[in-house]
Amino acid sequence: MTADPTERRRAGVLLHLTSLPDSPGHGDLGAAARWFVDWLAEAGFSVWQMLPLGPTHEDGSPYQTLSVHAGDPQLVDVEALVEAGWLDRVSPPSTGPSTPEYAGQWREECRRAAFQGFQQRADEETRGELAEFRQKHRGWLEDFALYSALREEQAGAPWWEWPVAERDREPAAMEAAAERLQATVERVVFEQFCFFRQWGALRHHAAERGIALFGDMPIFVALDSADVWARRDLFDLDEAGHPRRVAGVPPDYFSETGQWWGNPLYNWERLEEEGFDWWLDRLATQLELFDFLRIDHFRGLAAYWAIPAEAETALEGHWEPASGHAFLRAVAERFGDVPLVAEDLGVITADVEALRDDFGLPGMKILQFAFEGGAANPYLPHNHRTASVVYTGTHDNDTTAGWLQELDPAVVDRVREYLGHPEESLPEALVRSALASVARLAVIPMQDLLGLSSEHRMNVPGTVEGNWKWRLERDWIPEGRAADLARLNALYGRTG
Repeated sequence: MTADPTERRRAGVLLHLTSLPDSPGHGDLGAAARWFVDWLAEAGFSVWQMLPLGPTHEDGSPYQTLSVHAGDPQLVDVEALVEAGWLDRVSPPSTGPSTPEYAGQWREECRRAAFQGFQQRADEETRGELAEFRQKHRGWLEDFALYSALREEQAGAPWWEWPVAERDREPAAMEAAAERLQATVERVVFEQFCFFRQWGALRHHAAERGIALFGDMPIFVALDSADVWARRDLFDLDEAGHPRRVAGVPPDYFSETGQWWGNPLYNWERLEEEGFDWWLDRLATQLELFDFLRIDHFRGLAAYWAIPAEAETALEGHWEPASGHAFLRAVAERFGDVPLVAEDLGVITADVEALRDDFGLPGMKILQFAFEGGAANPYLPHNHRTASVVYTGTHDNDTTAGWLQELDPAVVDRVREYLGHPEESLPEALVRSALASVARLAVIPMQDLLGLSSEHRMNVPGTVEGNWKWRLERDWIPEGRAADLARLNALYGRTG
């Protein structure tokens, strides 16, 4: 079914856009993104993997977004708005609190000013480009823009707390809101136009340097999102819009009580009745952005962990079957070959493996999971399959240096013996092992390429504070590191 991301040996780096250096608050689609593409090419990599790009809630999690289609406007490069002629040159904030929140406010003010400048200065060709963008994405963009405008009007309250007429999308209320909030709706559309325009430029630059962009598509959707507000019938909600049951996972590597995510569960029967059009449209948007896509929590397409909404922990959940086979058949019918990767981590059962293999999807191998148990551990390199993606760790793991620091000394000894590179630091030896694996795609978190400690971790699953904030500094990359990595990638046949 798939256009296989593992059709040849290659290597990539995992680094989210927000982690890029230089710009105020967090990374964006500007000069640092192009610099990183160039660095990847110099280091012999040909894949850049990142986290989901949607507009986040206040916690900053890219896995709980306000839309499964929209780009995060906070990733829009302010300098590009100046270069387009819509914004007078402005200096990044140099006074006031040096916080991401302050930088985010500055970015928002710049986008609002650029919107006014666009209305006053844009030529007919660019206005036509905006009109074409709006028409192409009308299936999700109009709902998202109105949802965003209403959410702004309601001081950020979630949609189920709005007045009933707006909450329930009564036609007269929707018509009145569209008229009342027209200026805000137009600004939201403009911001999405800027995001997709700048993304297109970055993707073009990446293609010129031989870099494929590898995205991540969460299986579940945030309850407070334009997607759930616009199509409540596709989710397991009560009449007031509250979930009856929510998503999560049972006890696992990260938590003894499981993880209570709180996402609404799908009404799979309704989705299937509609030929999975909602899902297919979502996939189409992501394929416009990325060359490859990872389906996060792939096992949820076989069966999902359903937790009563009132439960305090995930322990009270149970497995229920999903319509994964029917959905993936619909994907094949609409798109033909699709470059998907299955995130097959966690509690993986025979039905999950069958779903992955029936559709020819490569899975994931995590080296940090490899050294507990014996020689049959499927994450050990000698058990890898060629049609898979090997990682030292993911955004949910500790950095490899931090992980090693916490390991039992006996396990560390086993790692050293297995890897067989006593003269190398263990983080470097694990990177080498990933590149040497028979898995055709190897992806290394940027933190592991630099041997960084636990304080550089991106996310701790099951927690909400302090995540998603890590940023790279250029001077952390040693001189000559790109050349060293290029030699390793060439040594292990990943540069062809």
